[in-house]
Amino acid sequence: MIFGSRHERFVPAEANPSQLSLGIQADTVAACSVAGTQKFNYTKTNTAVEQRPVQHPGRMKLPESLRREVIVIEPSADIAGCKKMGEEITEVLEYQPGELYVKQYRRNKYAEPGGEGVLIGELPARPVEKAMAGPGLLAQVVIDKYADHLPLYRQMQRFERNGIKLPYSTLTDWVSATCMLIAPLYEALKAEVLQTSYLHADETPIKVLDKDKKGETHRGYYWVYHNSIQKLVLFDYREGRSREGPSDILKNFTGYLQTDGYNAYDIFEGQHKIRHIHGMAHARRMFNDALDNDKSRAEYAMAQIQQCCTPLSAVAASKGCLLTK
Repeated sequence: MIFGSRHERFVPAEANPSQLSLGIQADTVAACSVAGTQKFNYTKTNTAVEQRPVQHPGRMKLPESLRREVIVIEPSADIAGCKKMGEEITEVLEYQPGELYVKQYRRNKYAEPGGEGVLIGELPARPVEKAMAGPGLLAQVVIDKYADHLPLYRQMQRFERNGIKLPYSTLTDWVSATCMLIAPLYEALKAEVLQTSYLHADETPIKVLDKDKKGETHRGYYWVYHNSIQKLVLFDYREGRSREGPSDILKNFTGYLQTDGYNAYDIFEGQHKIRHIHGMAHARRMFNDALDNDKSRAEYAMAQIQQCCTPLSAVAASKGCLLTK
């Protein structure tokens, strides 16, 4: 009633909707009983709110951390003999586009005495060997693509406006190589996400461009694992929706695993390390759908679920009631 979908709200027949309130919304909370004995009565309270005009906060103050380019403007009139009495400061937020530039390494070569060999300084290590892109450019391409959702072909157009024509295949190679470089960070995130006793899991489809058939896509899946205690999320891409995905990721996990009713998660039933639980919302939704088919029995089931969930505190309720399969 508080955290569920609006179209799935349910008020038992014996409850008076006008008397329902927890100080949040009068029409969002239903009275309930625990084990059919203890009654919870709520009253509706109307509070007059004084409408006050909104005060304009004024111009936003620009952060002190930004570099200041100071431009001093003198009066056009002759100021000889005048005494400065102060100044007025006006700040304008400006932007200078990022610059493409070339790092040129010049390594001097020396012949050793007696013709024994040649000495030359070593080039510094590069993130992607034999690639002409430096670490800053590689990082910017990846950030633009994944954080700012700027496709590579648009990045190509932007580079071309700056006089640099890069093939699409070159950019895709850079992105692929950079992703391989941060694989250790992904493994560290995976380890941290799984270091919990309470984990949510779900999967969602995603269209993936087909390498073999230009312009066509096939369906892949993101398996999402949510560390509900530390609020950390892990995305694991798989080509299919089979149980191999969660079996691989959760092979060393110990604790409560909360999922929907998809049968790929049935492999965790009966395991001593993992206790498989489900969300009460999934079970409740079926009874909500059955209200038009068998109203009396569906309402009875929803009322029983409501008796379980309504007395919970807001914090506990926001985490959802758990139903062991």
